Amino acid sequence: MIRTGYKQAVSNDDARPATRLTVLSGPSGVGKDSVIEEIRARSPWVWLSVSVTTRRRRDYEIDGVHYHFVDRAEFRRLAESGQLLEWAEFAGNLYGTPRAPVEQRLRAGRPALLKIDLQGARQVRRQMPAALLVFLAPPSVAELKRRLAGRGTEDPETLRLRLAHADEELAAEPEFDITVVNDSVERAADRLLELMGCLPLARPGRARPCEPLTHNS
Repeated sequence: MIRTGYKQAVSNDDARPATRLTVLSGPSGVGKDSVIEEIRARSPWVWLSVSVTTRRRRDYEIDGVHYHFVDRAEFRRLAESGQLLEWAEFAGNLYGTPRAPVEQRLRAGRPALLKIDLQGARQVRRQMPAALLVFLAPPSVAELKRRLAGRGTEDPETLRLRLAHADEELAAEPEFDITVVNDSVERAADRLLELMGCLPLARPGRARPCEPLTHNS
C-alpha cells in the first residue's frame, strides 16, 4: 500500500535517474529486515548496502551479510576518517553506512539501497539531496507495538527504549519522499523495487537482472 500525498517530485518515475540512491527507513519493528530479506531471496541482483555496527551479533546473523561487526575503536576510526556516509548511536550501539561501496555502485550506474534509521536518513538527505527517502510504515501503531513486543530479540531495557522511540520515528514520516505501508511484505518489496527504478520483482522461474525502468516497461 502506498500512502497518498507524497512529494510531487517522486510521483513520476521518470523525474529521477535510475541510478538514484534509495533509502529505506521507518520505526523499529515495522518490518524493514523482512522486506530486505524478501528482496534478497527473490531478487539477489539488487545491491544492498551492509551497515557497520558495534552491536553484538545475533545467532542467525552472518558477518558481512547482515552487518559488518566491529568494535567501538574501529567504528570511531571509520567515522573520523570520513569513511561512513552516515552513522548514529542507539541503545549504546553504533551503526553506520560505509561510504565507498555506495559511491562505487552509483558511479557504475546501478541502483543502490540503504536500510538505515531516522538519524541516518536525515544525514543522507543532507549529503545526497537527490536520494529517494522511503518511509516504511506499519498498518497501525498498535500493530507496530505488537510486533516490537513479539520479536523477543531485545532485553527489556532495549525494548522499552524502542517503544518510547517509536512515536518520534512515526512523527518523522512527513520528512520522507514517499510512504509504503507494510501490510504485506511481498507487496512492500515489489513497490520498493519499482521506486528504485527496477523491473518488477521476479517470480519463481522468471528471474531477470535489475534494470532501469523505461517509459515502455
